[in-house]
Amino acid sequence: MTKAYKALKGRTRLHLLEKWRRMAPPSPYYTFLLSLTPYPFMGLGKFMAGRIHQMRPQKSYLTAHPSWSRLDDPKHCPRCSEEKESFSHAILHCQSTSFYRERLLQGITSVGPDSPLWISKDLLMALAAFIKAIATNYPPDMFPSLPHSPASMGFPFSLILRPLGLFSSSPI
Repeated sequence: MTKAYKALKGRTRLHLLEKWRRMAPPSPYYTFLLSLTPYPFMGLGKFMAGRIHQMRPQKSYLTAHPSWSRLDDPKHCPRCSEEKESFSHAILHCQSTSFYRERLLQGITSVGPDSPLWISKDLLMALAAFIKAIATNYPPDMFPSLPHSPASMGFPFSLILRPLGLFSSSPI
């Protein structure tokens, strides 16, 4: 009976997901798989999960992401001004945040849908610590001057490097 129930449940979930895709297909730019279960990063806490949810579908405060309220704003990264501030640039490539990236994101090389980041608790915790440390994807008026150096962050450097703070089981 249990085997039959699990099979029926599995078919029902697949049918529901397929119907969902047909009724409201994801936008072409959203390359992540749809899921009927919460994404692993949802355990990071409401605020941090919200930041990540916004960045993945390109609907965030990052300047390269489209926004009706910022149609004429420059799209280049406000920190480095070298390229468009996309999710990938903000997390993996911006030179002005390399200090934090080297210390916090050592195991992350991709933010794409196939990246191990999206299934690894440790990598997700590291991503959350990085986003928090550099205030990536926070509302623009939340921090009038963006951080450019460790001294401008306003909190002790030891908090960034403390391993227990980064990989504890408590939400960020």
